[in-house]
Amino acid sequence: MNHISMSAPPYQFTRRDVSFVSGETYCSAWLYLPVGVTRPPVVVLGHGLGAVREMRLDAFSERFAAAGMATLAFTYRYFGDTGGKPRQLMSVKRQLADWDAALNFVRDCGDVDGSRVAVWGSSFGGGHAIQVASRHPELLAAVSQCPFTDGLASAAALGVRGSMKITPTVVRDFAARMFGRPPVMVPIAAAPGKPALMNAHDALPGYLALMPKGGEFVNHVAARVIPEIATYRPGRSARRVEIPILFCVSTTDTVTPPDQTIALARRAPRGEIKLYSAGHFDFYLGDDFEQIVSDQTRFLTRHLRVAE
Repeated sequence: MNHISMSAPPYQFTRRDVSFVSGETYCSAWLYLPVGVTRPPVVVLGHGLGAVREMRLDAFSERFAAAGMATLAFTYRYFGDTGGKPRQLMSVKRQLADWDAALNFVRDCGDVDGSRVAVWGSSFGGGHAIQVASRHPELLAAVSQCPFTDGLASAAALGVRGSMKITPTVVRDFAARMFGRPPVMVPIAAAPGKPALMNAHDALPGYLALMPKGGEFVNHVAARVIPEIATYRPGRSARRVEIPILFCVSTTDTVTPPDQTIALARRAPRGEIKLYSAGHFDFYLGDDFEQIVSDQTRFLTRHLRVAE
């Protein structure tokens, strides 16, 4: 089967609001379909820590759809316009279950070819993409963008002092859960020196830059997730990923230390590693976005066998 040329005229596409069941509630998503393509392959896209699909997953989806691929860009439970309470509840286990539910949805969706599926994740979702790919050898490809690979390494990037500042909030949230009270929240991103999950100089401006005009970034999550994040090490699953996987790594990353990511990515039997000087939050916008989305589109069209 011929692969689509990057110089071929782009496909027109449609976008449909959809939802799918996950756990006790549902995830909201966008389904992009290239016009004129019968049962196209599909890429499932999930975002990073505390992010929703409106934060530039549409930009990646549009480019992939224009190349002849369908996409399903979803938002995790408890965030954005999805279901579930309490709001802003983050859980590694539940988010991985959301990925499995998204894969079940596209496999049963008559508009796409459920036998030609890839996963794409960014930041924390990039770590999930590695984990999901290791569990689903039937997938044809995976893309892991500026991935979170090792919670201990990311905690070290935050620093001992920064970690100590948020410890009392974690304790209060565990007490709140024990006594049935509302969660105690911790900021996702803050200025350097302020208590938050991320306080690198580019973290808060980076998140805010991803929100569309008129949108509001909800900058907190339930603090109980912090021990989960610190002990989550999805990069270790790279050696068990049997499918082709593309790692797009920022060499200047302030959130997910690149040396650890590269070392873990090298263990993937069929892994490809591309290095970029752009920062962790630069991949979504401007020339840096153009470069990385072009690389990813070439990778995905090749492995998903996109026909002309």
